[in-house]
Amino acid sequence: MRLLLAKIVQQDLDAEVTLAGTCEAALRLARENAYDAILLDLMMPGIGGSELLRRIRADSASRAAPVIIVSVLANSSDTRTLGASAILSKPVDRASLVAALKAQLRV
Repeated sequence: MRLLLAKIVQQDLDAEVTLAGTCEAALRLARENAYDAILLDLMMPGIGGSELLRRIRADSASRAAPVIIVSVLANSSDTRTLGASAILSKPVDRASLVAALKAQLRV
């Protein structure tokens, strides 16, 4: 799924994409790089997406980046509770993903 999402972002937004397969890898990347936006699944291996988002917001170079949750576990209360900028339920369609990113990036 992350490869598909990356391909959509690269093709439709002409954006550079960095992928992480675990929460720990994602946190390391977020601490080292100030990303323009982050797509996050709540069911990532490791500490879990919710804890990852909490840590990104608390202490990382990307703490101010919009975070869009893309997950089968997503519901509308997650955006407020977790501090996400937007939420998309899987399976996500291309148009919704692109629109959510454009809205957050104001492209």
